Amino acid sequence: METLRKKYKLIDIFTELVSIPSPSLHEDNVAKKITDIFKEHGIKVSKDTYGNVKAMIDAVDNTKKPLLLSAHMDVVGDDSPVNIKLNGNIIETDKTRTLGADDKAGVAAAIMLAIEISQNKELKHGGLEIVFTRDEEQNMSGIHNLKMEELNSEYALVLDADKLGQVQISGASYTKLVIKINALKGGHSGIDIDDKSRLNAAKLIAELVNEIPQGVYKKDEFGVITSINLGVITGGGIETAIDNIKHSEIKSSEYNDYILDKAVTNVINTKAGAAYSIRSSDRVFEQNLIADIENIIEKFNKKYEGLAIALMETSEHLPPFEKSDDETLINVAKKAAANINLTPDISSFHAGAETHIYANSKNKYGHTIKPILIGMADVYNMHSSDEKIDYITYLKGYEFLKSFFIEFNKI
Repeated sequence: METLRKKYKLIDIFTELVSIPSPSLHEDNVAKKITDIFKEHGIKVSKDTYGNVKAMIDAVDNTKKPLLLSAHMDVVGDDSPVNIKLNGNIIETDKTRTLGADDKAGVAAAIMLAIEISQNKELKHGGLEIVFTRDEEQNMSGIHNLKMEELNSEYALVLDADKLGQVQISGASYTKLVIKINALKGGHSGIDIDDKSRLNAAKLIAELVNEIPQGVYKKDEFGVITSINLGVITGGGIETAIDNIKHSEIKSSEYNDYILDKAVTNVINTKAGAAYSIRSSDRVFEQNLIADIENIIEKFNKKYEGLAIALMETSEHLPPFEKSDDETLINVAKKAAANINLTPDISSFHAGAETHIYANSKNKYGHTIKPILIGMADVYNMHSSDEKIDYITYLKGYEFLKSFFIEFNKI
């Protein structure tokens, strides 16, 4: 490992950073190391009021545009020691905790590029802007507290994908959709069972769920655009069983079986519900899906008017990262990859990232920020004690990033 660190400054920076534990909202030590490295190389660096680290290399050619690099400092894990091992091309830990390549691979690569750019007196560029955020893994509070209106850049690379050459140009939102059913008359499961005015809410939610789509709603050549997933169904006499769980030592993995065993079955249920997650990288298709579900519920309420009613509510937890009509970064990525004989994987990803916040924000000049998510290396088993990174792919990923910056400044 020491030989590898001496040979490659990028690996030296990376291993130095991952050796510092930095769970979400406990990034101070790694933030200090980052700022120390920048200062050692004469690069302007500061922390904002929330603790995000910001660095800047000024433009040497004001006819060109600045480029923003972004990565997050926090990792999944705790404050326990990070014991790093080298196994062939693989950098990993002793399996006692996460490595933290997510996302210190991105952080180290951005630092390395800043050092090289600051020392290159021949390259004409429009400036390099860097942001390292806190708390991405838990609540994205770092990016939410970043003052976007202070950023110079219109174009941004978020260095947080997990495979070399990934160029992800859109990402899905997360919207929670909840349906609640109220049957207007309950009753006894024996005495009142033949009364047609007494509908069972648990049975009704099953009927509704059967009508509502599940899975992929819309996709294209880049992947899934819009999907819906049923997360939970509730209904019936579960209150007593749930109350008993509070006073028991039942494991969470046993909750479902316990509730089924202890739930009341001699009541015609009046309340039930279902909760869904909707993910979409296109607002129009998400709105179409929600409209389809509203129509299903409207038909349901007409069918059972006076006997039961279903209500629906939605809440957006993460906005979509929609594909930009401006394909500047896509075109640059293709040229940069060709320069180093890398085939880029241009795609959409069906999850959330900091790209979503950038894509829905404006910079200091009032321009909507246009991000993409790119992969710096092959990172395996993220968020687990078996997390590892292939350093050969990492070195290649850094060459991709460097080539990207050069090509961007040819525009």
